[in-house]
Amino acid sequence: MPAQPDRPLRLGTRRSPLALAQAQEARTRLCAAHGWPEAVVELVPVTASGDKIQDRPLAEIGGKALWTRELDAWLLEGRIDAAVHSLKDVETIRPAEIAIGAILPREDVRDVLIGARSIAAIPPRARVGTSAPRRAAQMLHFRPDLAMVTFRGNVATRLAKLAAGEAEVTLLAAAGLARLGETGVGTALALDDWLPAPAQGAIGVECRSGDGAVNTLLAAIDDAPSRAGVEAERALLAALGGTCHSPVAVLSDVRGETIGLRAALFSADGAERVERSATFARADGNGAARLAAELLAASSPAIAALFAGSPG
Repeated sequence: MPAQPDRPLRLGTRRSPLALAQAQEARTRLCAAHGWPEAVVELVPVTASGDKIQDRPLAEIGGKALWTRELDAWLLEGRIDAAVHSLKDVETIRPAEIAIGAILPREDVRDVLIGARSIAAIPPRARVGTSAPRRAAQMLHFRPDLAMVTFRGNVATRLAKLAAGEAEVTLLAAAGLARLGETGVGTALALDDWLPAPAQGAIGVECRSGDGAVNTLLAAIDDAPSRAGVEAERALLAALGGTCHSPVAVLSDVRGETIGLRAALFSADGAERVERSATFARADGNGAARLAAELLAASSPAIAALFAGSPG
């Protein structure tokens, strides 16, 4: 067991309630793994650009970098030792100076529908509050009569917008609701029908690539199956050239030394959908890229135009 640090380990986090809950989980796991009191790990809240601008879709104002920019700067400047992120909000291409030191055990990857008991039960021509291209396209694929309205903000903000009548239904990640103690809210959508975002439900803890001491500390809380699935999903997204504009959904299934990936791409209006699956060894570094190539080869121009861009 490593010695207790001579100063608190500084763990950076966004300020939202969910981000703070995730940082607290990382701190609890880190202290339990090393036998430290929680005071040894200090949470350092940082205001992210994405939290400051909430009236426009993320893709219009800078993409996923808006969630990581400030924490990256603080990490590289040495103001924090590590940073906690929702990995679905982290760009697939990261600075070489930053490494994902740990991926915590993954939570429920499903989306939760709030405001109706099922997709079929949503009233005709109802408004769906979401700013995610994947959720919008997937919903329009099943229900082209529905209207999409922009919902951004943390969980409480989006639930408040729904309660205020800005939309009839919305979608939230089951993992975020669980981490906030919001159980029993809405209906979790079955994975047979509705696929999640790449890395949904996964918490990542990043550190400086060259900081061997912190990398070693974080390795103690890294969950190998969660890492294998998340890395495969992120590799698929990178190979697709997916951006914040790209409606892509993927589900991984890690069993021993084998990974199964099921992925779907959509046109922006949801009218077109292409799905493919693949199974490959965890040690196969090209399995996700092969699946991406199959998906793109089978895609119509309306779908392909949304991919092969700069990964986001």
